Amino acid sequence: MGILKPRKNKKFGYEPRHYNNDGEGSPFQMEHKFDKYRTTIGDGNNLKAKFKMALEDFKSTSDKKTNKRVLLIILILILVFLFIIDFDLSIFFN
Repeated sequence: MGILKPRKNKKFGYEPRHYNNDGEGSPFQMEHKFDKYRTTIGDGNNLKAKFKMALEDFKSTSDKKTNKRVLLIILILILVFLFIIDFDLSIFFN
């Protein structure tokens, strides 16, 4: 015990059991499976920039059936919401 010397911390060379030493990245970094394919992840600081990137990504998809399906689901949800709040839809019809 050194009274005048500061105590040194112990160092451990921890290596996870199922980690390959092939240099495939850090085993401690959590990353989603599809992060490399998403355009909305990254430098977008504000909500407006993220919304624009998501809208561009939605427009750039080549699958038109998916876009129509999403729009149909949104329309159905809006109609259900209007039914729940007891909105009178007769103002749209003669």
